[in-house]
Amino acid sequence: MRVMGVDPGLTRCGLGAVEGRPGAQLKLVAVGVVRSSADDELGARLVGIERGIEQWLDDVRPDAVAVERVFAQHNVRTVMGTAQAAGIAVLCAARRGLPVALHTPSEVKAAITGSGTADKKQIGTMVTRLLRLAEMPKPADAADALALAICHVWRGGTQNRLAEALAKASRGRAL
Repeated sequence: MRVMGVDPGLTRCGLGAVEGRPGAQLKLVAVGVVRSSADDELGARLVGIERGIEQWLDDVRPDAVAVERVFAQHNVRTVMGTAQAAGIAVLCAARRGLPVALHTPSEVKAAITGSGTADKKQIGTMVTRLLRLAEMPKPADAADALALAICHVWRGGTQNRLAEALAKASRGRAL
């Protein structure tokens, strides 16, 4: 199963894709970020994020998309930007009929490190180790996107099996 993780953000939207299944070695497919300038108008920033995510979906061709569930923070402005970027990611995946899962930050941290309170460095270290990378993905948003994808591969359960069956059926039709 190939999963694309999205760590939503208005300035940096982390994107990462992995391939694998529970109990098997995971493989890095791609990792990066879509950036937008705080100096640009909100609409232009959202269009840029949408274009970036659409390009990733074209290039990566995931079976499912895992997006970080937005949670309340003290900074309402940050929450709004994060929620807007998350909505763009969900919309892009839904347009293609891809299953979308929302995972909380603590759920991802617990899946990757064993602790729901892990910090960014611990997440990056474990992502590097799990994917057998030579160095930690940078920026942290990119590592977080990979962590989301890994979490979904490991915890997706029935949703993963359904997405795999749908992907296999659509590949069969394309042949």
